Amino acid sequence: MYEWADEMNCAVTVCDTQGIILYMNEKACRTFAGHGNLIGRNLFDCHSPKSQEKIRELLETGGVNAYTIEKKGVRKMIYQTAWKREGVVCGLVEISMEIPGEMPHYIRE
Repeated sequence: MYEWADEMNCAVTVCDTQGIILYMNEKACRTFAGHGNLIGRNLFDCHSPKSQEKIRELLETGGVNAYTIEKKGVRKMIYQTAWKREGVVCGLVEISMEIPGEMPHYIRE
C-alpha cells in the first residue's frame, strides 16, 4: 500500500486515528533509529502536550499543519495532513523533507 513512499528522499510516517504508527518509510526509520522500531507504537507517547493537542485537532478536523524547523544545522519542512477513506479521517500522514536555507519562491498566475 505504501510502496510509493518506501524510497522517497523525505521521511514519511503514517498513523491511525488513535495515534498508532502504521508505517514509516526507510528515511523515517533512519531518522528515528535511536528510538527503536516505532511501528505499532503510539506517537502521542513521544510528543509534548502542545503537539498532542495539535495532532488531536488535525484528527478531528481533517486539517493540515505545515511548518519549518532547523535541527543540527539541517532545515526541514514538515507537512502533516489527515488521510481519509471515503471522506472519513483515518489518521495522519507526516512528510518531512530537507530544504535549503534559501529557496526560490515563485508566484504563478
